[in-house]
Amino acid sequence: MRVSTRAEYGIRALLDLAIHYGQGPVQSHEIARRQGLPVPYLNQLMVTLRRAGLVTSKRGPNGGHVLARPPEEITLREAFVVLEGSLSPWECVEAGDVPCIYAPGCGVRPVWEAIRTAAEGVLKQMTLADLLPDRPREPARRA
Repeated sequence: MRVSTRAEYGIRALLDLAIHYGQGPVQSHEIARRQGLPVPYLNQLMVTLRRAGLVTSKRGPNGGHVLARPPEEITLREAFVVLEGSLSPWECVEAGDVPCIYAPGCGVRPVWEAIRTAAEGVLKQMTLADLLPDRPREPARRA
């Protein structure tokens, strides 16, 4: 499964806001510099994140962006769906009645469904707070 630059950059921006949570608004150019992101693209992503209710923004010289909720309350699933639109690796898994010549008796669809279910399970369990640099992490569980 591939993750778009949109999701990667958006989650990096959210992580930067989580690191600075409680310190006031963070300007886009600061996030872009620290995360190595292009400012124009970051600004587009911040509009999307603001419209989805994940960040709030304030204009002006003392303005910038802040998380709309504490980092512990924003799951990676929520952020990923806002940025990507879906967790499904294939369209037929997202929508049940997609016209497909392989639909009757498709042997591959269960694979796509399992991938979506696994990704959703991981992303639902993790919050932005879990990504913070100084936070102790549990070792990854093997399936």
